[in-house]
Amino acid sequence: MNSIRSLLAVLFLLASSAPGAAAQERPGPDQVLHNWYRMVLELVRHTPTYSPPVASRAFAYLGVTAYEASAGGMGLASLAGQLNGLAPAPARDADAIYDEAVVMQAAMAFGVRNFFGNTGPTGQRAMKAMEAQLSQITTAGRPEDVAARSMAFGEAVGAHILHWSKEDGGAVVENMGFPFNHTPSDGPGAWAPTSLVAQQQAPLLPEWGDNRTFAMPTGASCPLPPPPAYSEEAGSDFHTEAMEVYETSKDLTPEQTAIARFWSDDPMLSPTPPGHWISIAMEILQERGADSAERVDLLARLGIAMADAFIGCWHAKYEFDLIRPVTYIRRLIEPEWQPILITPPFPEYPSGHSTQSGAAAAVLTAHFGEGFAFDDATHVDEGLGVRSYPDFEAAAEEAAMSRLYGGIHFRAAIKRGLEQGYCIGAHATALKTVN
Repeated sequence: MNSIRSLLAVLFLLASSAPGAAAQERPGPDQVLHNWYRMVLELVRHTPTYSPPVASRAFAYLGVTAYEASAGGMGLASLAGQLNGLAPAPARDADAIYDEAVVMQAAMAFGVRNFFGNTGPTGQRAMKAMEAQLSQITTAGRPEDVAARSMAFGEAVGAHILHWSKEDGGAVVENMGFPFNHTPSDGPGAWAPTSLVAQQQAPLLPEWGDNRTFAMPTGASCPLPPPPAYSEEAGSDFHTEAMEVYETSKDLTPEQTAIARFWSDDPMLSPTPPGHWISIAMEILQERGADSAERVDLLARLGIAMADAFIGCWHAKYEFDLIRPVTYIRRLIEPEWQPILITPPFPEYPSGHSTQSGAAAAVLTAHFGEGFAFDDATHVDEGLGVRSYPDFEAAAEEAAMSRLYGGIHFRAAIKRGLEQGYCIGAHATALKTVN
């Protein structure tokens, strides 16, 4: 299924853009960007190391690549000096002509090729086909010097962003992100493995919270209060939260089950949680016929916010190192209890879905405004239908609560994760993109 989806993403472009296609116009930079992002949402499914934090990193760097490649031609302010460690990209020749579609194509092809260099064989074929076809149709009919100059500039910006990415702490992911050596914390309230897979006896990406952030100062910039104190005593705050997860799981409504499935976004089976929010943004931008400047601005901010959200969330996760509901409930309430979703292999507090959804909602609300109703068709191809929301905050709250319905998180992790996400998202919305 995944191989078919990746190939279809390319074949759609080949069919609609082939030479001689009826009334087919040469794509502008907006559609070049859209098609590459469609491809990336599929490539995430094919890249084994792309857990949600790693996927969010790629979305951020690709968003910045597209933005910086386009900024000079669209009158936008560079993000250099605003994002941590980002120096000015190579400058355009002020007296020369550039083609924006070719610039975008070259920059995105370079970025995707490098950030998804370890994807599977089907993804590799799809990337090559996409790059060859888009390079052909964007340069067709352009003066040779303009095409060559534009391509060289786009690749130079891509190389600049790639070089910047190398020193952030997340460039190399070994053993799928699970450390070879890990000393677990002591104490009954500490995280314990929830999987029988040998690799997952260590938690995922324990150093990710120390990575260089994008827009917020550090991973500790939006701190959280501690979770409820661990307790096994009936009536304590902690035990009460565990009972809420347990009792909810025993009497799930069809709607709660649908919500848990819709927002699950498991790695290798979906575009991942950050890809879900990218998909929402792309659908709205496409419906609005957004121009290139709007697209690069929003996709850069959204990618930055979610990448920072995973850094901030992971910083807190390994600070508190909290036990998961499945461990607590099986130990103290019902030994054979089974949640409807598989518990991810890392500490519980706060909820990653909640933090990144809060950050995404903050960016999307700042861009489209309060009370912006929308439909989410991210999982139509998987048969999960379309869900509708009155605004982005409502969607974020539903995404967050989906983890309680799924039996994965306690309520405190959900509530405070959303709060952390809104704090992190504010750093991305504060970026200046207008000269």
